[in-house]
Formats: sequence, C-alpha cells, structure tokens
Amino acid sequence: MRKTSLTVLVLALGVFGIITTEMGMVGVLPQVSAELGVTPSAAGWLVGAFALVIAVSGPFTTLLASGIDRKKVLAAAIAVFAVSNAVYALTTQYEVMLAFRIVPALFHPVFFAVALATAARLVPAADATRATTTVFGGVTVGFAFGVPLTSHLAEHVSLASAFWFGALVNLIAFLGILRFVPSMPVGQRVSYGAQLSVLKQSRMWLTITSVVLVFAAMFSVYGYFAEYLGQVTHMDGTWVSAMLMAFGVIMILGNFVFGGLLRRNLIRTVVAYPVLCLLVYVLLYAVGPLFAPMVLAVLVWGAVHSGGLIVSQSWLGRDAVDAPEFGNSLFISFSNLGITVGTAVGGWVLAEYGARQLAWAGSGFAVAALVVMALRLGLDRTGARQAPPTGQAVRTLGDVRS
Repeated sequence: MRKTSLTVLVLALGVFGIITTEMGMVGVLPQVSAELGVTPSAAGWLVGAFALVIAVSGPFTTLLASGIDRKKVLAAAIAVFAVSNAVYALTTQYEVMLAFRIVPALFHPVFFAVALATAARLVPAADATRATTTVFGGVTVGFAFGVPLTSHLAEHVSLASAFWFGALVNLIAFLGILRFVPSMPVGQRVSYGAQLSVLKQSRMWLTITSVVLVFAAMFSVYGYFAEYLGQVTHMDGTWVSAMLMAFGVIMILGNFVFGGLLRRNLIRTVVAYPVLCLLVYVLLYAVGPLFAPMVLAVLVWGAVHSGGLIVSQSWLGRDAVDAPEFGNSLFISFSNLGITVGTAVGGWVLAEYGARQLAWAGSGFAVAALVVMALRLGLDRTGARQAPPTGQAVRTLGDVRS
C-alpha cells in the first residue's frame, strides 16, 4: 500500500513538471522575447502553439499509444519534457524553441490520460477518485508554486535557470517512474474502433460540450486575473502576485475538498459546480472595487476554481468507462478547447466593455454549462424509463437461450 501511495505521488510529480513546463512559459515570455530577439507576439506562439497541439492531437496520440506498456509510455513522455526544458535552457534560436514546444505538446495528453488511468487502476475501486484527485493535485501545485518559481528564477537569476528547474523536476519524475511504477503491459487491448465508439453516443457529446463550457466559464475570467485586480480593484503588481500565490495555495486545498464531494455524490457535485461558479462571479462583480472584500473573494474564487478539473474529468469519465484512457484524452483536448474559447471571449469583453464585465462572461458560460448538464441527465432519465424491468430482461435472455 505504501508503494502504491508513492507511485501515485510520483505521477502527481510528473503532472507538476508538465504543468510547470506548459504554463511556466507564460511568466517568462518577456525574457524569452528579449533573449531570442523576437517580438512579444512571436514569443506568445510558444504558449499558443502548445495549447493548440494538445487540443488537436490529444485523442489521436493517446490512441496510438494504447497498445504500449503503460510504464514505458509514462517514462517516455516525461523524458521528452525533461529534454525539452534542457533545450529551452541551451538554445538561442527561436525556431528550435518553438519546435521543442510542439514535440512535448504531443506527449502532454498521453501522459495525463495514462497517469490518471494508472492511478485509478493501482488502487481499489473505492479509492479511485482519491487517487485521481492526488494526481490532479500536481496541476494545482504547479499553478501555485511551479509557475511563480519559474518566473522568479527568470527574473532574479537567469532565463536558463528557470528552464533547468523544469528539466530537473521532470528528470526526478522520470527516475521515480522507473523506480516505483510497475510494468503494466497491455493485456486485452481495446481496439481503435471500440475506443472511438464512445463518440457515437449523443450523451457523450453533451458531456463534452458541458466540459468545454465549464472551462470557458473558468478561464474567461481567470485568464484575466491580473487585469481584473489591477483595473477593478486597483491592486499593484505586488498585491496581484500575492493574490496569485494565495489563489494557487487555496486551489490545492479545494482540489481535495471537491474530490471528497465527488466520492459522496458525483452527480450533485457536478451539477453544483457551475452554480458555484455563477455565485462566485456575482460576488466578484459586487465586491470588485472594494479592496479588503476582494482579497477574501479571491480566496473563495480559488477554492471553487480548483474543482473544475477533477469535476469535469469525473463527469466525462462516466461516459468513457469502457475506454478510460481515451476518455481522459478527450477531457484534456476539450478542456483546452474550453480554455481557448473562454480566453477569446474574455479578451473581447475586456476590450469592448472593461474588466469588471468579465464576471458576466463567466456567468454566461456557467449558465450554459448547467443547461447542457440538465439535458445530459435528461437522457439518463429517459433511458431509465425505457429500460425493461430487471425480471423482464432476465426472462427475455432466458427465452433467447432456450
């Protein structure tokens, strides 16, 4: 049992390293632009291309890796991230850095999908949600500490040191996977067709749509965190940095709270999530101009925001139970699509109506997510009404056998 716990923590460390690599670039773009001699918009492609590749390639790369020993897949994926960070630290060529942003992005959804499925597989079924919550903890810790530390190293030591930090974290995770993750060869491989068949269900597409809307609700506001606090609450850079750190720390705690709620009642927790988002955004709009209340509101915001990942993954997992890794890859891809949609709409609202109105953009997406969830649950109720009673089903099977 102790070794299993260490294995899950190693997977969480790998997720931490991947998030630090993916999102840490956001905080060092000015230094990248200056050192590589490219425009800020060109440097921005180091972030945008990464997310775009994840959104487009995720399900396909996961399918291609579905027949390979899970330990080998995890080790290879995290090794690519370690090497890529080393390349960032050493190169002076923008084209080289861009290429080594695209390559790990291909492996990003594979690692996430396999890590989540592996964590759930290593523990008893009753503890599966707790295991996946721990792995997701790597995401929140990455946002809370990995991203700010990367930015701090680039600002106060050197840009190369920031990337060497990412390389070291991923290298440690690689060694941990080699040491603690057992060999997991694929026994009865699920065919590509069987995995893709989950997309034939109308309920799956409703679930996917709700996941996109949930992430759009989250990132249409969070994507402009600094702008909101700066323009609406009039916080200076020091306060904004402190709020970002506090937001991340609260996310760590909130992640495990939502994991516990999901174990008690998945459906109620999922449906409650967009409602909580809506209430938080109303709160942000109401207290936005007030400094002290906004400090408290940020803590509430962080606690609610943290649940979006584990809630959405658990929700989508219900409809992909026969192909869990493919389902996880769908979650990674479509959550990234939701981030893209949310930040685009949020950026438009910010430009046209001002930072304070961002709360209503998030609220609109939250309401839309709630409506789609209701439609999805309606299909469950319809299916339950149309299903024959258990006894009748048994008799029918008996008739067939006879």
